[in-house]
Amino acid sequence: MAVLSDPISDFLTRFKNASRAGNATFTAPHSKIKVEIARILEEQGYIWGYEVNTSGKFPEIVVKTKFQDGKPALTDLKRMSKPGIRRYVGADDMPRVLNGLGIAIVSTSRGLMTGHSAKRQNIGGELLAYVW
Repeated sequence: MAVLSDPISDFLTRFKNASRAGNATFTAPHSKIKVEIARILEEQGYIWGYEVNTSGKFPEIVVKTKFQDGKPALTDLKRMSKPGIRRYVGADDMPRVLNGLGIAIVSTSRGLMTGHSAKRQNIGGELLAYVW
């Protein structure tokens, strides 16, 4: 297994590839931040659910992708903040994704949340990704 410099991007890419390929589930190496991203995606209706599989040598997160009428719930996503170039936004500068049709995932001092929730709580943070 190769060493990854950006495991969040790897998780999001696996999600996008599984949705486009029509796969019902995909697995990724487990981490707390990936579980939080999956929680947000489930709350916003982009996935059916997720579970952590600890039966193997290393724990994995298993995500069930969501399809409606044969089409994936995920249209696309874009990783915004990368390990080499971090992108921070304040509460006043929180972006709207596709005029409110998509979500921004933000890492704040109060944990991971959508951009809408962060703006409502008047906190900023690191802009991780756009999902629509």
